[in-house]
Amino acid sequence: MHPTTAVSHGWKRTFNEGDKSVELQAHCHSLHLVLAVFQRHGFELIDLLEPCFGELERELFVAAGRASDFQSLTVVPAIYIARFRRVSIRPKFAVSGTTLNLLGARYGLGPLEWSTGPISIQDGRIARLTSRATSYDDALDLSGYVLLPGLVNAHDHLEFALYPNLGRPADVPPYANASEWAEEIHCKHADRIALHRAVPREACLWWGAIRNLLSGVTSVCHHNEIYPLVRDPSFPVRVVTQFGWAHSLALDSAVVERHKATAAGRPFVVHAGEGIDRASAEEVSELDHIGVLSECTLLVHGLALSKEGVDLMNKRSSGLITCPTSNAFLFHKLPTAPLLSSVQKVALGSDSPLTAAGDLLDEIRCLYREVGLHPRTIYEMVTTQAADLLRLDLGEGRIFPNSIADLIAVVDRQGTPAAVLADTGWEQVELVIVGGRVQMASDALYARLSEDRRQGLARIVVEGIGRWLRAPVTELIRVTSEVLGAGNIRVGGKRVSHASAL
Repeated sequence: MHPTTAVSHGWKRTFNEGDKSVELQAHCHSLHLVLAVFQRHGFELIDLLEPCFGELERELFVAAGRASDFQSLTVVPAIYIARFRRVSIRPKFAVSGTTLNLLGARYGLGPLEWSTGPISIQDGRIARLTSRATSYDDALDLSGYVLLPGLVNAHDHLEFALYPNLGRPADVPPYANASEWAEEIHCKHADRIALHRAVPREACLWWGAIRNLLSGVTSVCHHNEIYPLVRDPSFPVRVVTQFGWAHSLALDSAVVERHKATAAGRPFVVHAGEGIDRASAEEVSELDHIGVLSECTLLVHGLALSKEGVDLMNKRSSGLITCPTSNAFLFHKLPTAPLLSSVQKVALGSDSPLTAAGDLLDEIRCLYREVGLHPRTIYEMVTTQAADLLRLDLGEGRIFPNSIADLIAVVDRQGTPAAVLADTGWEQVELVIVGGRVQMASDALYARLSEDRRQGLARIVVEGIGRWLRAPVTELIRVTSEVLGAGNIRVGGKRVSHASAL
């Protein structure tokens, strides 16, 4: 859920040269479209300045007899100044020459089958799986645990991880659609929103990554601008960058432009059907009418989908990303199992804490316990199916030779891999490996790490439970506490604090 609106401006300008005048038609492209085109061609945004009209410009407007125009323009940028740099795309965390060997754990071969034996990781990828007993000099003993592929979160807004739920109480009638919610919270909760916006953006993005990391997410699709920080090798989760997006038909005037700017074969993500009214139900057909519904299109939420809407999506081979706890909070309604089962391509997202219950594991348990989806279906929605819909090509969501080594460890218990995942909470995720590198560990598994693998990990306490994160924990808590106040940091609704030692 992302309560912002994109706008674009354009005008004609007449230049006088002696007794001649030349009229030039401005090309009106939204800022988001310009940024998307640069991203499509391999550039990332470094800086974006948005200076507004000032006193010097006011004098020019007054001299030209257009003082009223100046007043109307004081709330919009006078110009956008963007600085880009070309980036190289490479597997994140895949550091040459690194090795990690895992012993003693069962690991999931898909949703229904376990295997046993050592896993050897080299250069960020799974080099070898074997059922034979093998000894390694430098191995991480995972006896008593099972390994699952790192989860793929198909929809998140990373910068909102610190927000609480903002909306109506459960005993008040639900919203009709997301636009109604966005308008209301900016009126009723303006002070709270302003307070959280005062937290530095980079800190907010870090907390968004930590929210995902704690719940076993190793790849996440961030539905907003791709900020330089999320590409940095120090960022603890892999953020999907090769896709196009728009907010929604209601809150984004450039949906068609942004769809056209998306690179061929890459996903295009847009909120749609996010409500319970007729207008929400008609958004799928409207997207199809304007040429946006295609095999690469991923609709987020789709709560208002009718049978006809699902049939149209399936005909166009479009995908759905559902975020059930957000739907329950805003609209007092969950997607049904028959609806989700009727969509041919479906994945799961956590949305943001503005409306969601907590994290991706909360969404999984909601689908399992309240919607009644089969664990196998849910497992695929956060592993293989999500990776396929987002066009991930490093083997994300799978455990097999040469796939990227994204793994999570939970305490061993009975049931298939899908059954174990369907009833797992964040407290049970004790190890997260991204690209062969330990990014998060519980106190128990931190004690099993070699000294060199502990380097760079810092301890944090989440709801009284210790976790070691590859993150600048001390600085994050300092800058966030300066805004929200000491003891007031909650990530996905969970209280966090700093603890430097066991």
